[in-house]
Amino acid sequence: MKDIVVQEVNKAYGEVQALQDISLHIDEGELFGLIGPDGAGKTSLFRILTTLLLADSGTASVCGLDVVRDYKEIRWRVGYMPGRFSLYQDLTVEENLNFFATVFNTTVRENYDLIRDIYVQIEPFRKRKAGKLSGGMKQKLALSCALIHRPDVLFLDEPTTGVDPVSRVEFWDMLDRLKRQGITILVSTPYMDEASRCDRIALMRNGRCLSVDTPEGIRSTFDNYLYAIRSASMYKLLLDLRTYLDADSCFSFGDAHHFSISRDVVDKEGEMSFRNRLRTFLEAQGHTEIGIERIKPGIEDCFIDKIFAR
Repeated sequence: MKDIVVQEVNKAYGEVQALQDISLHIDEGELFGLIGPDGAGKTSLFRILTTLLLADSGTASVCGLDVVRDYKEIRWRVGYMPGRFSLYQDLTVEENLNFFATVFNTTVRENYDLIRDIYVQIEPFRKRKAGKLSGGMKQKLALSCALIHRPDVLFLDEPTTGVDPVSRVEFWDMLDRLKRQGITILVSTPYMDEASRCDRIALMRNGRCLSVDTPEGIRSTFDNYLYAIRSASMYKLLLDLRTYLDADSCFSFGDAHHFSISRDVVDKEGEMSFRNRLRTFLEAQGHTEIGIERIKPGIEDCFIDKIFAR
């Protein structure tokens, strides 16, 4: 059994409620993502599940073991990679790996097959001190150390924060390979685009779970029509779109503004008629080079919709 069960867990730091009635069931062999901004409660939940923090109320189990009663056994069966690089920076890559293997009464050679695909990328730097590695290499070393005892469950707290885009993709490719080896993986990230790499995700904000579903299931809950809109004056465009009578929400996304509006409004008058009416409105506000394109919502659109849409 390699599943994770969380039932009505609460945790407060003074007046700040870090976790509020969190309930989750993460299946054995699943790649599950906690998606949310800083302060959502992701790290507090990780620390509870890895037996580093006690919840104020509620229960949680990992591999069928209670996180309070069976904390010693859980620590042998999980791998944990915290958000902050926490290896020994004055030890070399090789020395860090050997140290963590020794802590768990194993050797690098014994479990080398599990970390081979990761370690071959950092092996050329095995004599370099960990503190001198690049951000991406530090994360690969930390993941290798978290895996060196062949855990049943792997906890990764924002493993790609501050890492370049290429290394982020490589890291998630590694997680896919680890999942195929039967390891249950719980990963947190503030990057909404990484959510699509998970089997299921939980959208979190202010210590609460807003939604738990597959990425496609989350996207299917977006009820409105969504448009990517551009003009020659993007900041003024954002302000003007937010004053549009039928607007549901409007937020900046890269080189466009994502404009959400009720399906009923658009369907009632027809797609082309609505676009012409919106274009006329924007031209009346002095906009030029206007582009209006209907698009499919992403995870971030759904997240924002659940928080801000009226």
